[in-house]
Amino acid sequence: MGDIYLATDEVLGREVAVKVLSDRYAADDGIRERFKLEALAAARLSGEPGTVTIFDVGEWDERPFIVMEHLAGGSLEDRLRHTGAQPPAHALAWLEQAAGALDAAHRHGIVHRDVKPANLLLNERDEAKVADFGIASAAGMDSLTLTGTVLGTSGYLSPEQAQGERAAPASDLYALAIVAYELLSGHRPFESDSPTAEAAAHVTAPVPSIATCSENLPLELDPVFQRALAKSPRHRYPSARELVAELRGALSRSAGPTRAFVPAQPRRSHARVIAPVALLLLAAAIGAAVAVIVSGGGSKKTIVTRTVAGPGGTTTVRQTVTHPTTAAPPPPPPAAATGGGHALNDQGFSRSQLGDYDGALPLLQQAVQKLRGLGPGDPYEAYANYNLGYALYRLGRCSEATPYLQRADQLEPQRREPRQILNRAERC
Repeated sequence: MGDIYLATDEVLGREVAVKVLSDRYAADDGIRERFKLEALAAARLSGEPGTVTIFDVGEWDERPFIVMEHLAGGSLEDRLRHTGAQPPAHALAWLEQAAGALDAAHRHGIVHRDVKPANLLLNERDEAKVADFGIASAAGMDSLTLTGTVLGTSGYLSPEQAQGERAAPASDLYALAIVAYELLSGHRPFESDSPTAEAAAHVTAPVPSIATCSENLPLELDPVFQRALAKSPRHRYPSARELVAELRGALSRSAGPTRAFVPAQPRRSHARVIAPVALLLLAAAIGAAVAVIVSGGGSKKTIVTRTVAGPGGTTTVRQTVTHPTTAAPPPPPPAAATGGGHALNDQGFSRSQLGDYDGALPLLQQAVQKLRGLGPGDPYEAYANYNLGYALYRLGRCSEATPYLQRADQLEPQRREPRQILNRAERC
């Protein structure tokens, strides 16, 4: 709908991009108004981190135009087309930058409605910025959108948009999750040659496991995408930043010894891993320190051994430090069980995401009881059985996990995850 020109700002001596409404649309008052709204929405966000800056708006030869910063690095769509799946570190950095911009837009009452790799542009520092608010809706503005009108791109369309409902911030978060899935795996979760079939799949199809279709990606990512791509907007993450933080946490957890599909016997994990792998490697590269702690009475001794490089070679230094011990804080009490089966499952799922499988267990057990008998019409019975089976599996209670995983597989045979974990539980 627009022509984009690379231009030179002769006053400030900088390159800019100029978007001009195409001549064939300029006579349409409705499209001219939408173009104007794009400029206003983008201008309200101009200056926010991660958002393309707008320098000017105007009209030339009866064609409206927008002047914006020029980003010379291409788009994430270009990267995907040329190199496929991206390294997780790069993908997470771009997603965090886009998440900050989308959260800022939502605070301003603006919903983008067309988040996709083509609208995530890269500058010369390889930083991503959100562009093209061409179909954005803004609070206080007439968005020219009628109920039943579908606006967006089929591959990234939220279920509510695909059904003609009004887009909300949760719709942008859904689209960002599709982008995340694509950056990490190289393809969209519901990818199809038919745009109509792909749009329909957002409404009806279960979320495919990113771990089973991409062998280099961990199983820990699957629960994150299950929530991020939930059919109901209220079941998704509350902010884009929280979504990306959960993706980063899942990748970090998978790099540790508790990764579900590495050890023959799953190990119990109570703490959430928050240090990125790169930081751990950096710490190891700086120098090694070994500490042996001997406790007794009200004090403990720490013997620290360090290897120090000097002009005459390396020297080993041993130092003993004595200091009082303090009692470890008691573990947090289990979350109070509140609400019906759906809420209990969500609470248990949140605990599992933090690695607190002991805390998740009673919540998920109650969820399974409350949701029993709902059948395939309500996917939450399958979710609760899978989440409970998975928690038991991660706690090493494989024989107890088996019937719940079998029930989840029975309820949703098209999903791979229950069968995948069931096979591992039966072998451990």
